Amino acid sequence: MRMRFSGLVTAFTLLIVGFGLALSGPGTSSAETPANQPNSKKPAAVDPTYIIGSADILEIQVWKEPDFSRQALVRPDGKITLPLVGDLHVSGMTTMALKELLSDKLKDFIDSPEVTVILVESHSKNFYIIGKITQPGTYPLMKDMTVLQAISVAGGLGEWADSDSIRIIRKSGGKEKILHFDYKKVISGKNLEQNIVLQPNDTIVVP
Repeated sequence: MRMRFSGLVTAFTLLIVGFGLALSGPGTSSAETPANQPNSKKPAAVDPTYIIGSADILEIQVWKEPDFSRQALVRPDGKITLPLVGDLHVSGMTTMALKELLSDKLKDFIDSPEVTVILVESHSKNFYIIGKITQPGTYPLMKDMTVLQAISVAGGLGEWADSDSIRIIRKSGGKEKILHFDYKKVISGKNLEQNIVLQPNDTIVVP
């Protein structure tokens, strides 16, 4: 009786093991990952036209050179510091121009350096929105952000806002320029030319 029971247990165990091997596929266990399996992680987006400013955080990547790859904060003097290269004045440069500059400077230390410059956080490009708005304050200026988008980011107009008398104050050449924005007409499809793309340090005033 004991021998028959033992035989049944052994047969059952072999059946389970065989089933598990069939599921995992020939020659590969569930814990193994092929060495040539492609990385599914998407690379970070790079905007080559972004103009770098103070307080921005950049990520400098040098392919196969982890000692050179790091994040760098643009200091108030507009400079960053990198190993061997030292201090570089980057404020006012595009990320593409910085990539080319670093590629040139690293040639003294690396054969054919492949450099990528990524904007991690933008702190130098802001707009301001004040008055009868749900959440007045300072906001980061995204690329191609319009007045209508800025109002949406700030939570929309306040209850008693004078929506047809909104103004954008823009400094240009040391002078202030006033631009008008009629919210009701813009959202109804009229005066769309008033829905301008904001520039750094624009101030939206909602009376």
